[in-house]
This record gives sequence, C-alpha cells and structure tokens, in this order.
Amino acid sequence: MRREDLADADCGIAQALGVLGDWWTFLIVRDVAGGTTRFDALQRELGVSRRALTERLAALVEHGVLRRRPYSTHPPRYDYLLTAKGEGLLPVLIALQDWGTRHLMGDGDLTATADAESAEARRVHELIGRRLPQVALPGLDGEPVAVTAPDAWSVLYLFPGAYAPGAVQNYPPGWAEIPGARGCTLESTTYARRHPEFQAAGVRVLGISTQRPDQLADFAAYAELPFPLLSDQDGRLAAGLLLPVFRAGGQTRFKRLTLLVDPASVVRAVQFPVTDPAGSVDEMLALARVHAVVPG
Repeated sequence: MRREDLADADCGIAQALGVLGDWWTFLIVRDVAGGTTRFDALQRELGVSRRALTERLAALVEHGVLRRRPYSTHPPRYDYLLTAKGEGLLPVLIALQDWGTRHLMGDGDLTATADAESAEARRVHELIGRRLPQVALPGLDGEPVAVTAPDAWSVLYLFPGAYAPGAVQNYPPGWAEIPGARGCTLESTTYARRHPEFQAAGVRVLGISTQRPDQLADFAAYAELPFPLLSDQDGRLAAGLLLPVFRAGGQTRFKRLTLLVDPASVVRAVQFPVTDPAGSVDEMLALARVHAVVPG
C-alpha cells in the first residue's frame, strides 16, 4: 500500500500511520508529553534537522495532534502542546514503551519490577534533576489534584494496584506470581502510619495508581489512608515521564517506584526498583528529611 493511499483505507491502523508516519513523529509526541514544548529544545533533545522538525510539527498541528501557543511575538515563537486528540496517543506511547522494555530490552517475562542494573532502572534514575510536566490527576472524587505543590515537597509513590477486600473488581488471576506486584497494601498502610512524620518534615504524600478513582476510593476507605490517592488511568504521568509499567488483568499498571519532588517540581530522589515496600517508606522518610531541610 502506498503512503498516499493510507487516508482512504478502512483500517484504523493504516489511517493512524498516515498521521504518525515515521519514528521522529512518535518521538516528538513523546517529548512534548514530557514537557519539552519549544522548537529549539525539541531539536536539541531529538538531534533532528530543523527542516525535518518543522515539517513534522506542522503536520501534527495540521492533523490536530498538537496546538501552538505563542510565547513571543517578536520574533514569533510557540510552545507546542498536545490537544485532546494528541493525548489520545498516550496509551500508544505507553504500550510501545512496555513492549520495547519487555521484549527488546528484556527477556519477555512478565514482571512488576526490574533489575537494579537494567536499562529501565537507569532510565528511571535519570529523572533526578528533571522538572515534572504540569499534571493534575483525578482524585478519589474524580476532581483533578496537582501532582506537585509550590509550597511543599512531595513524595509520589506509584504502585501496581490495591483493592479493598470484597471489592467487585479485585486482583487479577496470577497476581501473586508476578514478581514485584504484591505489597501495595503494606506500602500504603506503612505510609499512613508514618504520615505524621512526613507532615512534620513539611512533605506531602500522594499515592498514584492506574486504577479508576472509585477503586482507589474503596481502598483508601478500607485502609484509612490520611493522604490522597490519585488515578493515572489516562496515562498522562506515565507517558510524560516514560515510567516503567507492565500489563496485568487487561490493564496497564505502574511498576512500584517512588519519587521525591521539590516545590519547583524537580525530582530530587528516586526509589526503583522497590524490593521492600515497607522498608522503602523509612528510607524515603530519611531522604525527605535531608532534602527538605538542605536546599537543592
């Protein structure tokens, strides 16, 4: 099939490839999702020619995947931002990330963790020093909650999945056999127990999962959690930071990891892989106390 015929095809995959025709286009969407929104920064990150980048940005704007927001009039300069149509590509990016990590960089086994020396672990630790994209995720009532706060340090612990006993939707079959999947309830209740100490250090705690808000609300009530749980069911945080994920029960789930983020939304510490869910809370409390007191 010729490229010019793709728009007339009845196949949705073929039509999508008519818009996302090469790997540079996917990488542009990836970097914009991660907060790199200006032409020069995109060119620097991608190493693509100015002509090629100009052509692809123009095509993505034409197809409604990106929109331009001016930040300078003399000379005219723009931020490139994802539209709602563009955000619909986030699950595609996450699926590609998961497939590449599992089947090309890994041995194909299903796992909710990683080797400490793996490329996946190195990529996560390279988040240190990076500013998080501005993301607000649905809380337990479905209302958006900012992931970071300008007046406080934040601990973001990301977990695969936790359910209240007797919930209609519970852990998928084989959950206990997936390395690294178990321990979400223990991790959450340990954060709940140590929460006053995090508060005393001026640090807010948020738990984040790809579960629906109603599922998280049931679990939060059961576990009596004193801090918010947020839902990244649409993959905005996962795609923006290229966070490690796995598939279980027909759902994309976070591998267990924790980020310490300063009031400027810059990542200051990372825990990954997390092999001891309860012990990692004590380690993060010690890190938070040091970083929150010592600037930078």
